[in-house]
Amino acid sequence: MTKTVPPSRGPVRVLYSFPLKLGAGRVCWTAWQHVLGLDRAGAEVTAVIGSLAKQPPAGVRVKRTLSLGRYRLPYRLLGMRRTSMLHDWLTSKWLKRNADKIDVVHVWPQAGLRTIRVARELGIPVLTERPNAHTEFAYRVVGEECDRISFSLPEGYEHKFDADCLALEEKEYDECDYILCPSDFVATTFLDKGFAPEKLRHHHYGYDKTLVWPGSQNAEEGRGLVAIYVGLCTPRKGLHYILEAWKASEAGKTGRLIVCGGFVPGYREKLGALLEQPGVEVLGHRDDIPDLMRQADVFLLSSVEEGSALVTYEARGSGCVLLVSEASGAKCRHGENALVHPVRDAQALAGHLDLLHRDRALLAKMRAASMESLDDLTWTAAGSTLLDIYRGVVKN
Repeated sequence: MTKTVPPSRGPVRVLYSFPLKLGAGRVCWTAWQHVLGLDRAGAEVTAVIGSLAKQPPAGVRVKRTLSLGRYRLPYRLLGMRRTSMLHDWLTSKWLKRNADKIDVVHVWPQAGLRTIRVARELGIPVLTERPNAHTEFAYRVVGEECDRISFSLPEGYEHKFDADCLALEEKEYDECDYILCPSDFVATTFLDKGFAPEKLRHHHYGYDKTLVWPGSQNAEEGRGLVAIYVGLCTPRKGLHYILEAWKASEAGKTGRLIVCGGFVPGYREKLGALLEQPGVEVLGHRDDIPDLMRQADVFLLSSVEEGSALVTYEARGSGCVLLVSEASGAKCRHGENALVHPVRDAQALAGHLDLLHRDRALLAKMRAASMESLDDLTWTAAGSTLLDIYRGVVKN
Protein backbone atom coordinates (compact mmCIF):
# COMPACT_ATOMS: atom_id res chain seq x y z
CA MET A 1 0.00 0.00 0.00
CA THR A 2 1.28 3.47 -0.85
CA LYS A 3 1.76 5.51 2.27
CA THR A 4 -0.57 8.52 2.24
CA VAL A 5 1.22 10.08 5.22
CA PRO A 6 4.89 10.45 4.22
CA PRO A 7 7.42 9.13 6.76
CA SER A 8 9.60 11.61 8.60
CA ARG A 9 13.26 11.89 7.67
CA GLY A 10 14.32 11.81 11.32
CA PRO A 11 13.75 9.09 13.92
CA VAL A 12 11.06 6.51 13.23
CA ARG A 13 7.88 7.77 14.89
CA VAL A 14 6.07 4.90 16.59
CA LEU A 15 2.55 4.60 17.93
CA TYR A 16 2.83 1.81 20.52
CA SER A 17 -0.67 0.79 21.58
CA PHE A 18 -1.12 -1.29 24.74
CA PRO A 19 -4.46 -1.63 26.53
CA LEU A 20 -3.24 -2.63 30.00
CA LYS A 21 -1.13 -1.14 32.80
CA LEU A 22 2.26 -0.38 31.24
CA GLY A 23 5.08 -1.45 33.55
CA ALA A 24 3.14 -3.94 35.67
CA GLY A 25 3.76 -7.71 35.50
CA ARG A 26 3.82 -10.31 32.71
CA VAL A 27 2.82 -8.85 29.30
CA CYS A 28 2.68 -5.38 30.89
CA TRP A 29 6.38 -5.80 31.67
CA THR A 30 7.09 -6.90 28.10
CA ALA A 31 5.36 -3.82 26.70
CA TRP A 32 7.20 -1.60 29.18
CA GLN A 33 10.56 -3.00 28.10
CA HIS A 34 9.61 -2.57 24.44
CA VAL A 35 8.95 1.11 25.05
CA LEU A 36 12.20 1.58 26.98
CA GLY A 37 14.23 -0.35 24.40
CA LEU A 38 12.77 1.60 21.48
CA ASP A 39 13.51 4.88 23.23
CA ARG A 40 17.11 3.82 23.88
CA ALA A 41 17.47 2.70 20.26
CA GLY A 42 16.47 6.15 19.00
CA ALA A 43 12.80 5.78 18.07
CA GLU A 44 10.34 8.56 18.77
CA VAL A 45 7.72 6.69 20.80
CA THR A 46 4.15 7.65 21.59
CA ALA A 47 2.78 5.07 24.01
CA VAL A 48 -1.01 5.03 23.91
CA ILE A 49 -1.83 2.87 26.92
CA GLY A 50 -4.65 1.91 29.23
CA SER A 51 -2.88 3.09 32.36
CA LEU A 52 0.61 3.46 33.79
CA ALA A 53 2.47 1.59 36.55
CA LYS A 54 5.85 3.24 35.93
CA GLN A 55 6.85 6.57 34.46
CA PRO A 56 8.82 6.11 31.22
CA PRO A 57 11.74 8.35 30.18
CA ALA A 58 11.01 11.95 29.28
CA GLY A 59 11.47 11.26 25.58
CA VAL A 60 8.44 8.92 25.51
CA ARG A 61 5.07 10.60 24.96
CA VAL A 62 2.31 8.92 26.98
CA LYS A 63 -1.40 9.07 26.17
CA ARG A 64 -3.67 7.23 28.62
CA THR A 65 -7.00 5.96 27.37
CA LEU A 66 -8.44 4.42 30.53
CA SER A 67 -7.22 6.75 33.25
CA LEU A 68 -7.08 10.44 34.05
CA GLY A 69 -4.78 11.63 36.80
CA ARG A 70 -5.21 9.25 39.71
CA TYR A 71 -8.58 8.05 38.43
CA ARG A 72 -8.62 4.81 36.43
CA LEU A 73 -11.45 2.92 34.76
CA PRO A 74 -11.51 -0.49 36.51
CA TYR A 75 -11.23 -3.36 34.02
CA ARG A 76 -13.81 -5.30 36.04
CA LEU A 77 -16.42 -2.60 35.38
CA LEU A 78 -16.74 -3.38 31.65
CA GLY A 79 -14.81 -6.63 31.57
CA MET A 80 -11.41 -7.11 29.97
CA ARG A 81 -12.67 -7.52 26.41
CA ARG A 82 -14.94 -4.45 26.37
CA THR A 83 -12.27 -2.38 28.11
CA SER A 84 -9.69 -3.43 25.52
CA MET A 85 -12.14 -2.57 22.72
CA LEU A 86 -12.69 0.86 24.28
CA HIS A 87 -8.93 1.39 24.34
CA ASP A 88 -8.73 0.32 20.70
CA TRP A 89 -11.51 2.73 19.68
CA LEU A 90 -9.89 5.66 21.52
CA THR A 91 -6.48 4.80 20.04
CA SER A 92 -7.91 4.71 16.52
CA LYS A 93 -9.45 8.16 17.07
CA TRP A 94 -6.12 9.49 18.30
CA LEU A 95 -4.36 8.04 15.26
CA LYS A 96 -6.79 9.74 12.88
CA ARG A 97 -6.06 13.10 14.50
CA ASN A 98 -2.30 12.58 14.57
CA ALA A 99 -1.57 10.60 11.42
CA ASP A 100 1.06 13.08 10.28
CA LYS A 101 3.08 12.37 13.46
CA ILE A 102 3.25 8.56 13.06
CA ASP A 103 5.31 6.34 10.73
CA VAL A 104 4.45 2.88 12.11
CA VAL A 105 1.86 1.39 14.47
CA HIS A 106 2.38 -1.49 16.90
CA VAL A 107 -0.73 -3.05 18.52
CA TRP A 108 -1.43 -5.89 20.95
CA PRO A 109 -3.96 -8.73 20.61
CA GLN A 110 -7.66 -8.16 21.34
CA ALA A 111 -7.09 -4.41 21.38
CA GLY A 112 -6.08 -3.49 17.83
CA LEU A 113 -8.71 -4.17 15.17
CA ARG A 114 -10.07 -0.59 14.83
CA THR A 115 -6.56 0.84 15.02
CA ILE A 116 -5.37 -1.63 12.38
CA ARG A 117 -8.16 -0.57 10.03
CA VAL A 118 -7.50 3.14 10.53
CA ALA A 119 -3.75 2.67 10.03
CA ARG A 120 -4.34 0.80 6.78
CA GLU A 121 -6.75 3.48 5.56
CA LEU A 122 -4.01 6.02 6.19
CA GLY A 123 -1.34 3.85 4.57
CA ILE A 124 0.63 3.54 7.81
CA PRO A 125 2.18 0.08 8.29
CA VAL A 126 0.77 -1.73 11.31
CA LEU A 127 2.23 -4.69 13.19
CA THR A 128 0.45 -6.97 15.65
CA GLU A 129 2.35 -8.40 18.62
CA ARG A 130 1.91 -12.15 19.04
CA PRO A 131 3.18 -13.11 22.52
CA ASN A 132 1.98 -16.72 22.11
CA ALA A 133 1.45 -19.20 19.32
CA HIS A 134 -1.44 -18.78 16.89
CA THR A 135 -4.55 -18.63 19.08
CA GLU A 136 -6.31 -21.59 17.46
CA PHE A 137 -3.19 -23.72 17.90
CA ALA A 138 -2.79 -22.61 21.51
CA TYR A 139 -6.40 -23.41 22.40
CA ARG A 140 -6.24 -26.77 20.69
CA VAL A 141 -2.93 -27.93 22.16
CA VAL A 142 -3.70 -26.74 25.69
CA GLY A 143 -7.13 -28.40 25.47
CA GLU A 144 -5.52 -31.65 24.34
CA GLU A 145 -3.06 -31.47 27.22
CA CYS A 146 -5.80 -30.94 29.75
CA ASP A 147 -7.72 -33.90 28.29
CA ARG A 148 -4.55 -36.00 28.42
CA ILE A 149 -4.28 -35.56 32.19
CA SER A 150 -8.05 -35.40 32.84
CA PHE A 151 -7.94 -31.79 33.99
CA SER A 152 -10.31 -28.90 33.30
CA LEU A 153 -9.19 -25.28 33.29
CA PRO A 154 -11.49 -22.96 35.25
CA GLU A 155 -13.88 -20.85 33.17
CA GLY A 156 -12.35 -17.60 31.96
CA TYR A 157 -8.84 -18.81 32.70
CA GLU A 158 -5.90 -18.17 30.40
CA HIS A 159 -6.00 -20.50 27.37
CA LYS A 160 -9.50 -21.75 28.12
CA PHE A 161 -11.21 -21.90 24.71
CA ASP A 162 -13.06 -18.67 23.87
CA ALA A 163 -14.69 -18.52 20.44
CA ASP A 164 -15.20 -14.74 20.52
CA CYS A 165 -11.56 -14.13 21.42
CA LEU A 166 -10.40 -16.46 18.66
CA ALA A 167 -12.60 -14.76 16.06
CA LEU A 168 -11.36 -11.29 17.05
CA GLU A 169 -7.70 -12.25 17.02
CA GLU A 170 -8.00 -14.01 13.67
CA LYS A 171 -9.42 -10.80 12.21
CA GLU A 172 -6.45 -8.90 13.63
CA TYR A 173 -4.03 -11.42 12.10
CA ASP A 174 -5.70 -11.19 8.70
CA GLU A 175 -6.06 -7.41 8.55
CA CYS A 176 -2.73 -6.20 9.96
CA ASP A 177 0.26 -5.77 7.66
CA TYR A 178 2.68 -7.82 9.73
CA ILE A 179 2.69 -10.21 12.70
CA LEU A 180 5.55 -9.96 15.17
CA CYS A 181 6.74 -13.45 16.16
CA PRO A 182 9.12 -13.74 19.14
CA SER A 183 10.28 -17.27 18.27
CA ASP A 184 10.55 -19.75 15.42
CA PHE A 185 7.96 -21.87 17.21
CA VAL A 186 5.38 -19.07 17.04
CA ALA A 187 6.18 -18.38 13.40
CA THR A 188 5.73 -22.06 12.54
CA THR A 189 2.21 -22.09 13.99
CA PHE A 190 1.30 -19.26 11.60
CA LEU A 191 3.03 -20.81 8.60
CA ASP A 192 1.15 -24.03 9.28
CA LYS A 193 -2.10 -22.01 9.12
CA GLY A 194 -1.17 -20.77 5.65
CA PHE A 195 0.21 -17.32 6.43
CA ALA A 196 2.77 -16.02 3.96
CA PRO A 197 6.34 -15.92 5.32
CA GLU A 198 6.69 -12.26 4.29
CA LYS A 199 3.85 -11.31 6.65
CA LEU A 200 5.82 -12.59 9.65
CA ARG A 201 8.54 -10.53 11.30
CA HIS A 202 10.90 -12.24 13.74
CA HIS A 203 11.90 -10.31 16.84
CA HIS A 204 12.76 -11.40 20.39
CA TYR A 205 12.24 -10.52 24.02
CA GLY A 206 14.93 -10.03 26.64
CA TYR A 207 16.02 -9.56 30.23
CA ASP A 208 17.12 -6.57 32.30
CA LYS A 209 20.81 -6.73 33.26
CA THR A 210 20.19 -4.36 36.16
CA LEU A 211 17.83 -6.90 37.76
CA VAL A 212 19.33 -10.21 36.61
CA TRP A 213 22.96 -11.31 36.56
CA PRO A 214 24.89 -14.60 36.79
CA GLY A 215 25.74 -16.20 40.09
CA SER A 216 28.71 -18.33 41.03
CA GLN A 217 27.09 -21.65 40.21
CA ASN A 218 29.58 -24.35 41.15
CA ALA A 219 29.45 -27.42 38.93
CA GLU A 220 31.87 -29.54 41.01
CA GLU A 221 31.59 -33.32 41.16
CA GLY A 222 29.73 -34.78 44.10
CA ARG A 223 27.11 -32.08 44.60
CA GLY A 224 23.57 -32.84 43.62
CA LEU A 225 22.23 -31.03 40.58
CA VAL A 226 20.11 -27.98 41.43
CA ALA A 227 17.21 -27.38 39.02
CA ILE A 228 14.58 -24.66 39.07
CA TYR A 229 11.16 -24.12 37.49
CA VAL A 230 9.60 -20.65 37.55
CA GLY A 231 6.19 -19.78 36.18
CA LEU A 232 2.49 -20.30 36.56
CA CYS A 233 1.95 -23.92 37.50
CA THR A 234 -0.48 -25.08 34.82
CA PRO A 235 -0.74 -28.00 32.37
CA ARG A 236 0.33 -25.71 29.51
CA LYS A 237 3.74 -25.24 31.13
CA GLY A 238 4.26 -28.98 31.46
CA LEU A 239 5.20 -29.07 35.13
CA HIS A 240 3.83 -32.64 35.27
CA TYR A 241 6.42 -33.69 32.68
CA ILE A 242 9.19 -32.02 34.68
CA LEU A 243 8.16 -33.87 37.82
CA GLU A 244 7.92 -37.18 35.95
CA ALA A 245 11.40 -36.60 34.50
CA TRP A 246 12.77 -35.76 37.94
CA LYS A 247 11.30 -38.98 39.34
CA ALA A 248 12.80 -41.05 36.51
CA SER A 249 16.26 -39.48 36.67
CA GLU A 250 19.35 -40.27 38.71
CA ALA A 251 19.68 -36.52 39.25
CA GLY A 252 16.46 -36.57 41.26
CA LYS A 253 17.94 -38.93 43.86
CA THR A 254 20.56 -36.47 45.11
CA GLY A 255 19.57 -33.09 43.69
CA ARG A 256 17.09 -30.29 44.35
CA LEU A 257 14.18 -29.20 42.18
CA ILE A 258 12.90 -25.75 43.17
CA VAL A 259 9.35 -24.99 41.99
CA CYS A 260 8.27 -21.34 42.08
CA GLY A 261 4.87 -20.01 41.09
CA GLY A 262 1.19 -20.16 41.92
CA PHE A 263 -1.00 -23.07 40.85
CA VAL A 264 -4.06 -23.03 38.61
CA PRO A 265 -6.93 -24.22 40.84
CA GLY A 266 -7.00 -28.00 40.95
CA TYR A 267 -3.63 -28.60 39.28
CA ARG A 268 -1.66 -29.00 42.51
CA GLU A 269 -4.07 -31.70 43.63
CA LYS A 270 -3.76 -33.38 40.24
CA LEU A 271 0.04 -33.58 40.62
CA GLY A 272 -0.34 -35.20 44.02
CA ALA A 273 2.60 -37.41 45.01
CA LEU A 274 4.82 -36.05 42.24
CA LEU A 275 5.23 -32.91 44.36
CA GLU A 276 6.10 -34.99 47.44
CA GLN A 277 9.09 -36.81 45.97
CA PRO A 278 12.57 -36.30 47.43
CA GLY A 279 14.35 -33.10 46.49
CA VAL A 280 11.26 -31.23 45.29
CA GLU A 281 10.79 -27.87 47.04
CA VAL A 282 7.50 -26.11 46.28
CA LEU A 283 7.99 -22.45 47.20
CA GLY A 284 4.91 -20.83 45.66
CA HIS A 285 5.05 -17.21 44.48
CA ARG A 286 8.39 -15.56 45.25
CA ASP A 287 9.83 -12.09 44.92
CA ASP A 288 13.47 -13.28 45.00
CA ILE A 289 13.50 -15.24 41.73
CA PRO A 290 16.88 -13.88 40.50
CA ASP A 291 18.52 -14.95 43.76
CA LEU A 292 17.01 -18.42 43.50
CA MET A 293 18.07 -18.77 39.88
CA ARG A 294 21.65 -17.89 40.81
CA GLN A 295 21.62 -20.93 43.11
CA ALA A 296 20.52 -23.28 40.33
CA ASP A 297 22.55 -25.17 37.71
CA VAL A 298 19.72 -25.70 35.22
CA PHE A 299 16.35 -24.18 34.39
CA LEU A 300 13.50 -26.50 33.40
CA LEU A 301 10.52 -25.69 31.20
CA SER A 302 8.50 -28.37 29.41
CA SER A 303 5.75 -26.27 27.82
CA VAL A 304 3.41 -27.63 25.18
CA GLU A 305 2.79 -24.07 23.90
CA GLU A 306 4.58 -20.74 24.43
CA GLY A 307 5.50 -17.53 22.72
CA SER A 308 9.03 -17.01 23.98
CA ALA A 309 8.96 -17.39 27.75
CA LEU A 310 10.57 -14.35 29.40
CA VAL A 311 11.76 -16.54 32.23
CA THR A 312 14.09 -18.40 29.85
CA TYR A 313 15.92 -15.15 29.10
CA GLU A 314 16.17 -14.40 32.82
CA ALA A 315 17.39 -17.92 33.54
CA ARG A 316 20.20 -17.59 31.02
CA GLY A 317 21.02 -14.16 32.39
CA SER A 318 21.27 -15.75 35.86
CA GLY A 319 23.74 -18.38 34.65
CA CYS A 320 21.39 -21.37 34.36
CA VAL A 321 21.67 -23.86 31.52
CA LEU A 322 18.30 -24.29 29.82
CA LEU A 323 16.65 -27.71 29.67
CA VAL A 324 13.51 -26.83 27.76
CA SER A 325 10.94 -28.20 25.33
CA GLU A 326 10.81 -27.39 21.63
CA ALA A 327 7.66 -25.36 22.31
CA SER A 328 9.26 -23.06 24.91
CA GLY A 329 10.30 -20.47 22.32
CA ALA A 330 13.65 -20.17 24.11
CA LYS A 331 16.57 -18.49 22.39
CA CYS A 332 19.17 -21.24 22.63
CA ARG A 333 21.03 -23.90 20.63
CA HIS A 334 20.58 -27.55 21.46
CA GLY A 335 23.82 -29.29 22.33
CA GLU A 336 25.80 -26.04 22.47
CA ASN A 337 24.37 -23.88 25.22
CA ALA A 338 21.19 -25.79 26.13
CA LEU A 339 19.42 -29.14 25.87
CA VAL A 340 16.06 -29.15 24.09
CA HIS A 341 13.62 -32.04 24.39
CA PRO A 342 10.58 -32.93 22.27
CA VAL A 343 7.21 -31.78 23.55
CA ARG A 344 5.72 -34.19 26.15
CA ASP A 345 8.90 -36.30 26.29
CA ALA A 346 9.64 -36.70 29.99
CA GLN A 347 12.11 -39.50 29.29
CA ALA A 348 14.22 -37.25 27.06
CA LEU A 349 14.23 -34.58 29.77
CA ALA A 350 15.24 -37.19 32.35
CA GLY A 351 18.14 -38.15 30.08
CA HIS A 352 19.22 -34.52 29.80
CA LEU A 353 19.12 -34.12 33.58
CA ASP A 354 21.26 -37.21 34.03
CA LEU A 355 23.72 -36.17 31.34
CA LEU A 356 24.53 -32.93 33.15
CA HIS A 357 24.32 -34.61 36.56
CA ARG A 358 27.04 -37.04 35.54
CA ASP A 359 29.16 -34.71 33.41
CA ARG A 360 29.82 -31.53 35.32
CA ALA A 361 32.48 -30.50 32.81
CA LEU A 362 29.81 -30.50 30.10
CA LEU A 363 27.53 -28.49 32.39
CA ALA A 364 30.27 -25.90 32.89
CA LYS A 365 31.01 -25.83 29.15
CA MET A 366 27.35 -25.25 28.27
CA ARG A 367 27.02 -22.58 30.92
CA ALA A 368 30.07 -20.75 29.53
CA ALA A 369 28.67 -20.99 26.00
CA SER A 370 25.31 -19.67 27.17
CA MET A 371 26.90 -16.69 28.88
CA GLU A 372 28.98 -15.73 25.83
CA SER A 373 25.93 -14.30 24.05
CA LEU A 374 24.05 -12.72 26.95
CA ASP A 375 24.35 -9.23 25.47
CA ASP A 376 22.22 -10.42 22.55
CA LEU A 377 19.41 -11.31 24.97
CA THR A 378 18.93 -7.99 26.75
CA TRP A 379 15.93 -5.73 26.35
CA THR A 380 18.29 -3.14 24.88
CA ALA A 381 19.16 -5.58 22.07
CA ALA A 382 15.46 -6.42 21.68
CA GLY A 383 14.63 -2.72 21.26
CA SER A 384 17.24 -2.35 18.52
CA THR A 385 15.89 -5.41 16.71
CA LEU A 386 12.33 -4.09 16.90
CA LEU A 387 13.37 -0.69 15.60
CA ASP A 388 15.18 -2.33 12.67
CA ILE A 389 11.92 -4.14 11.83
CA TYR A 390 10.02 -0.85 11.92
CA ARG A 391 12.58 0.77 9.63
CA GLY A 392 12.21 -2.07 7.17
CA VAL A 393 8.43 -1.90 6.98
CA VAL A 394 8.38 1.91 6.77
CA LYS A 395 10.90 1.77 3.92
CA ASN A 396 8.75 -0.77 2.10
